[in-house]
Amino acid sequence: MDRSMVVDLVTISVEGMTCGSCVWTIEQRIGKLNGVHHIKVSLEEKNATIIYDPKLQTPKTLQEAIDDMGFDAVLHNPNPVPVLTDTVFLTVAASLALPWDHIQSILLKTKGVTDIKISPQQRTVVVTIIPSILNANQIIELLPDLSLDIGTLEKKSGTCEDYSMAQVGEVMLKMKVEGMTCHSCTSTIEGKIGKLQGVQRIKVSLDNQEATIVYQPHLITAEEIKKQIEAVGFPAFIKKQPKYLKLGAIDIERLKNTPVKSSEGPQQRSPSYSSDSTVTFIIDGMHCKSCVLNIESALSTLQYVSSIVVSLENRSAIVKYNASSVTPETLRKAIEAISPGKYKVSITSEVESTSNSPSSSSLQKIPLNTVSHPLTQETVINIGGMTCNSCVQSIEGVISKKAGVKSIRVSLANGNGTVEYDPLLTSPETLREAIEDMGFDAALSGIYSVLVALMAGKAEVRYNPAVIQPPVIAELIRELGFGATMIENADEGDGVLELVVRGMTCASCVHKIESILTKHRGIFYCSVALATNKAHIKYDPEIIGPRDIIHTVESLGFEASLVKKDRSASHLDHKREIRQWRRSFLVSLFFCIPVMGLMIYMMVMDHHLATLHHNQSMSQEEMINIHSSSMFLERQILPGLSMMNLLSFLLCVPVQFFGGWYFYIQAYRALKHKTANMDVLIVLATTIAFAYSLVILLVAMYERAKVNPITFFDTPPMLFVFIALGRWLEHIAKGKTSEALAKLISLQATEATIVTLDSDNILLSEEQVDVELVQRGDIIKVVPGGKFPVDGRVIEGHSMVDESLITGEAMPVAKKSGSTVIAGSINQNGSLLIRATHVGADTTLSQIVKLVEEAQTSKAPIQQFADKLSGYFVPFIVVISIATLLVWIIIGFLNFEIVETYFPGYNRSISRTETIIRFAFQASITVLCIACPCSLGLATPTAVMVGTGVGAQNGILIKGGEPLEMAHKVKVVVFDKTGTITHGTPIVNQVKVLVESNRISRNKILAIVGTAESNSEHPLGAAITKYCKQELDTETLGTCVDFQVVPGCGISCKVINIEGLLHKNNWRIEENNIKNASLVQIGANNEQSSTSSSMIIDAQLSNALNAQQYRVLIGNREWMIRNGFVINNDVDDSMTEHERKGRTAVLVAVDDELCGLIAIADTVKPEAELAVHILKSMGLEVVLMTGDNSKTARSIASQVGITKVFAEVLPSHKVAKVKQLQEEGKQVAMVGDGINDSPALAMANVGIAIGTGTDVAIEAADVVLIRNDLLDVVASIDLSRKTVKRIRINFVFALIYNLVGIPIAAGVFMPIGLVLQPWMGSAAMAASSVSVVLSSLFLKLYRKPTYENYELHARSHMGQKRPSEISVHVGIDDTSRNSPKLGLLDRIVNYSRASINSLLSDKRSLNSIGTSEPDKHSLLVGDCREDDDTTL
Repeated sequence: MDRSMVVDLVTISVEGMTCGSCVWTIEQRIGKLNGVHHIKVSLEEKNATIIYDPKLQTPKTLQEAIDDMGFDAVLHNPNPVPVLTDTVFLTVAASLALPWDHIQSILLKTKGVTDIKISPQQRTVVVTIIPSILNANQIIELLPDLSLDIGTLEKKSGTCEDYSMAQVGEVMLKMKVEGMTCHSCTSTIEGKIGKLQGVQRIKVSLDNQEATIVYQPHLITAEEIKKQIEAVGFPAFIKKQPKYLKLGAIDIERLKNTPVKSSEGPQQRSPSYSSDSTVTFIIDGMHCKSCVLNIESALSTLQYVSSIVVSLENRSAIVKYNASSVTPETLRKAIEAISPGKYKVSITSEVESTSNSPSSSSLQKIPLNTVSHPLTQETVINIGGMTCNSCVQSIEGVISKKAGVKSIRVSLANGNGTVEYDPLLTSPETLREAIEDMGFDAALSGIYSVLVALMAGKAEVRYNPAVIQPPVIAELIRELGFGATMIENADEGDGVLELVVRGMTCASCVHKIESILTKHRGIFYCSVALATNKAHIKYDPEIIGPRDIIHTVESLGFEASLVKKDRSASHLDHKREIRQWRRSFLVSLFFCIPVMGLMIYMMVMDHHLATLHHNQSMSQEEMINIHSSSMFLERQILPGLSMMNLLSFLLCVPVQFFGGWYFYIQAYRALKHKTANMDVLIVLATTIAFAYSLVILLVAMYERAKVNPITFFDTPPMLFVFIALGRWLEHIAKGKTSEALAKLISLQATEATIVTLDSDNILLSEEQVDVELVQRGDIIKVVPGGKFPVDGRVIEGHSMVDESLITGEAMPVAKKSGSTVIAGSINQNGSLLIRATHVGADTTLSQIVKLVEEAQTSKAPIQQFADKLSGYFVPFIVVISIATLLVWIIIGFLNFEIVETYFPGYNRSISRTETIIRFAFQASITVLCIACPCSLGLATPTAVMVGTGVGAQNGILIKGGEPLEMAHKVKVVVFDKTGTITHGTPIVNQVKVLVESNRISRNKILAIVGTAESNSEHPLGAAITKYCKQELDTETLGTCVDFQVVPGCGISCKVINIEGLLHKNNWRIEENNIKNASLVQIGANNEQSSTSSSMIIDAQLSNALNAQQYRVLIGNREWMIRNGFVINNDVDDSMTEHERKGRTAVLVAVDDELCGLIAIADTVKPEAELAVHILKSMGLEVVLMTGDNSKTARSIASQVGITKVFAEVLPSHKVAKVKQLQEEGKQVAMVGDGINDSPALAMANVGIAIGTGTDVAIEAADVVLIRNDLLDVVASIDLSRKTVKRIRINFVFALIYNLVGIPIAAGVFMPIGLVLQPWMGSAAMAASSVSVVLSSLFLKLYRKPTYENYELHARSHMGQKRPSEISVHVGIDDTSRNSPKLGLLDRIVNYSRASINSLLSDKRSLNSIGTSEPDKHSLLVGDCREDDDTTL
């Protein structure tokens, strides 16, 4: 054979290889080199055998290439060994679907092929191969259109068969291997099996408990390998049937269906394709130009498509194709396959066109070739079994060589690989198989990652559109039992960053920063302002974070820092409003007191003169003279200007313009929005009164009038004082609510410790950063006692975490690798490393802050009755006032005598017209003044002030008028469970001894258990220790050593020094006996016996102390089973029964013997059932809502008599539930105590917080119950009803004066002599205000009903609810989990059974009446069998 056809073989020694992965890395890297046909690396023999083309490579270059990879390569024999090649003659089938050049490219890419000669005329292919690598059968497997030339086969039959036998090919086998515990086991198996003849490679995975073996079946069998593994001592099973390895195999079928154009151009094509057909498709599902481009580019890459024109407007595609090679149906499927599920394609018409010459068709296709881009897709493959970076390199090396693979990125941390590929050349399934062939576990996933935001109720899903579509993902979530809808505008998640940038000098700096940042991947928008030194940036938090952006800006030579956000809730604290209304009130009060003094003096003097006038019949002139001479204030300083009017004017001006300034602003705003409220009426009345008084005074001075005009300067100060006081108090109450937000915000950690890890999770560095600089994906260290700065997932460590912030449940939650953690919750005992998943505004705590904020700001304030009334009252009074003015002007001109008779200040010196107008004006102003809503304004605030005062005296703090007014309208009362209905702390309910008392006494078990749990930080442990101390009547317990805790399971330890406790207890009993004896028999002998017995006990004690040590295990079922205990059915049933009642049952084992069962539960408050009963009797619906599980919720509900329960509810769901009830038209009161309740407390119409609850809940609520007594919920609603009733009475008082006074002021009753003098108007106004205040003070007589009163009324009707009467809803969903519906027969059986049980229980209760008095807890439990559990 010709030397040119010969290839060489060289063996190179390689040092530095540690595992099979190193072998793969070398094989892949060197195998890729040009001219290398084959490489085989042996880990055992530490060498590499390479077959190469001597024209392209030399032994020296190959040695250097291995050296460059970081291994030591030594070439012992520089002279290569020649390897003979063989020639295979193949014929091509007549129905060949592939172009010749494509066959050539596939064969040249195949390892072991050195040369190819193709003869299209004779339809033959001559392939030169290296027989040790490749044989003819494998070529035919690769290209099914080729077959062996029979003639040549006969000529060279011997050689061909020899080669075929020599190289049947390698087979891959996967085996399940059990019993491996460490890496030493894997090394043993790899070492033993790897040395067997015929085994090429072996990779054993400890994690997956499996071995992947590549072997030669003609040298060794799968069964033999299995036996050899078992001989080492590990049971082995064949997992997958042996599978032949294919070298560089491509999905041939896919290729056949959608052939690819050759890169050389159309001129090399077979000239037979000449006749073209045209088909028109209708395509539904295209939205934009991008869809058009996708379809055009995908189809134009197909071999038999000449041209394609897609129209978005007509929803059509016109395709020219070769009819002899492809059908329209295949093309239709090809279009639909571009984006599965997106396009719906139907064929409309098919037209046969004229034959085209090859040249013309090629001319048509050239532009298409230049325009169209190959369509690439991305898939993520989950890969198991990777152990180090070498595995990553192996996979990347092998897969990147596969046909159609554009790029591959493998992540060891995430255990997956992202592959960008050409769907026309390969498929995700082919790639998955290729990775599996390498010995790794590979699984396709259409979903890359899922990130759920608990509070926001959103899930962020990254997915592969080629594998799965959003509606399918939503459906998958729905199948899990959650409602799911797609959010169209998903860009809401964009991060927004505000930076302060220092060091900028000109517009060039601005441009530099903006241009660099906008070029950065992941930054959508950047705007920098030179004047303010601020930058506003929008970015994708998936790709880039605030720290990266700051580093980029700093790398340009500028200083960048975050704009410090206000972490307080100052924007909601009403401080400004409180300041302005206080100022307004104080200004008005300062000037009002003298005005009121003057007014009272004038009223007294007027009254005195009127009686004088009545007794001594004087003329009008005499009366005026006496009036002005006897009253000092009526003396005129200037003609027409009295002392009284001057003082009133001077005192009125500051009030009108300074005290009333805010009223003017509010009135202007109201009028601008076309509404009339109290502010409008107040401003109208005071302005008209002031303006009229000023005008009339100036006119009197101008006319030099002897009689002082009647002015209304006393109106504005009095009015402004009362109203400003009301407003000031209202804003103080509103300001209190924002403290809740300040408290919530203070829970947020301000800094985070970001750590850097290397590839083996070894800590490299730590850095303290502001919490706002934490980015998604950062690794954060949280030390014991620290707060979690952001939401995340634990990647390393074990700890218990206090999450009462979110769930409201007191029990800490065990966290281990993979668990999610919540911002603001507190890490208790272990150090954790977490990966940030939600940062900034997306954290759960930020969402709670947002919920509370929205609830407080969006709650529409219930327009007070006074405001509503004044809405109608204001226009009505203005109309009456104008009508009075017009009517009196008309009457005056028609009949002047009436005006002359009734006008008190009539002066003949002025004209008749002026007299009429002045009189009419005076009457209309009197109407405005008497109708002034002063008493209306007082009706609500005074009752509210007294009501809140009375509430505070009774332990009910009510924040302002709104909750007090709202509470009486409440229709639904929603209770939280933990800390509200229950005490919120676990208490031991029952201790059951499981062994005979002569073997181990109850007290001994309590002493051992109490001592063991004294080291535990868990609330259950604390409850057990507390109970044991109470039962043993001691403050000190024994000693606990070797204490170990397994989160979520239990504890193990050794206990010593407990004999002292037991003997102390026995000694106490004996001492009591001696004391009792001494009462009967007093003598010296008794003294001696007492001392001697104490000495004996002490001697025994010292001996015992040195002796006993107990091995103790306390925990759940799983903990006991794990430690080899068998739990019998009775104990298991007992535990199940406790769990059904919502209790936690723990088992106790001492010295390898199961000896006790302890039931612990959060007990119901004694008054809870009574409170629920009374609320129901008041006609209110009572609902229980809790984050706890449905079993516990049902149990608690049955004890207190609640029939509607929502269990496993998140804080945001509590808000949504409250909203849902409000949307049904119901007013809702929410009773809660935890931070998790605060959003719902803020959203409810009335939020009621338990005083022992968290600060945040107390701040968010409208009503706070100081005494932690649920009967105060009843009292608060009762007080509200009484207060609202009192407010209504106040309105009646206020309105009576107005309704009676207005007609009199308007002069309706003048003909019968009923004239309203101005002082009478003032007196009526004062009287209405006084009567309103007195009416409100009657509320002080309110007395809260006592517990005994309630109990007396309610006890006869109360009873525990059966579980079947309770509907439990899980989460926010309204589908309840009621008891299953029973058939008629079942119902009859149950009914008769219940009747018999009730008869028996009656008998039992009759028998037990004399012996035991039941406590309050036992009254809550119906069945006496349950009684036994609760009685300790």
